[in-house]
Amino acid sequence: MTFDLSLAIAGLVVGFVVGLTGMGGGALMTPILVILFKVQPLAAVSSDLVASFFMKPVGGAVHYRRGTVHRTMVLWLVIGSVPSAFAGVVLLRILGGGHHVQQIVQTALGAALIVAAAAMVLRAIFQIRQNAAHGQPADDQPVNVRIVPTVLVGVVGGLIVGMTSVGSGSLMIVALMLLYPRLTSARLVGTDLVQAIPLVGSAALGHLFFGDFKLSLTASLLVGAIPGVYFGARASAQAPSRVIKRAIAFVLLASGLKLINVGTVQLGVVLAGLAIAGEPGWMLIKQIVRRLPAPASSRSAEAAESSS
Repeated sequence: MTFDLSLAIAGLVVGFVVGLTGMGGGALMTPILVILFKVQPLAAVSSDLVASFFMKPVGGAVHYRRGTVHRTMVLWLVIGSVPSAFAGVVLLRILGGGHHVQQIVQTALGAALIVAAAAMVLRAIFQIRQNAAHGQPADDQPVNVRIVPTVLVGVVGGLIVGMTSVGSGSLMIVALMLLYPRLTSARLVGTDLVQAIPLVGSAALGHLFFGDFKLSLTASLLVGAIPGVYFGARASAQAPSRVIKRAIAFVLLASGLKLINVGTVQLGVVLAGLAIAGEPGWMLIKQIVRRLPAPASSRSAEAAESSS
């Protein structure tokens, strides 16, 4: 087994970002391995999932100690996601391991990254909408779990994670936000982090059996990723996560477009356009969202408070 210092540094950077923002490592580490280190897509997904299994419990333990985890919701998500994640790996195995399958994995990964970038934007819009409507619930407010939709979120999310390593910290959290708009941000992140532990564990186990796991690759990543997550979590209270998340969304989009074989010129035009028009466009979106009428539930709550 050989140690690669450059991989350890990449793991350190990604781990720090994961601890800092709560974003899933798969959406960052896998494209870095494929694009920068020229690792085969299936090997990148396999090794990244095993590394993520050791990173996820750090943030999950913090939220569990703080009581910001909806345990019933975690249970139903896991019921759907754990077998689905393993099935996603088996599906890759059935398809075979040749160049054609590698291309399928790369394309699926690129599509998942683009969706993850869009999901980050939607999540920010939902947060602005919630704040504008003064609908931020109390931490102890009970939330009734919708069993069938929650299990379906786990099934779909688990399948995507098993095949691409992307989704446990980006796609699924947006789906939960749509299903449970009254769930506080802290409980949303905490619930997602805790349910991701068995999810990623199932996908990692499947890739150990059927994927293209590289021990030296994963070990080099973990040398940097584990301290990175720790220090990122320590710094999370002071860092400007808003700026960092915008940069992550930009990188996810660029990586996704590159992985689906968008031409260099076209990619440059898209990214340049976003760099120039991104901030003015985002300010316009925020103004529009804030001026929308409050949801009926928020108006009812405000009327009840005023009458009391």
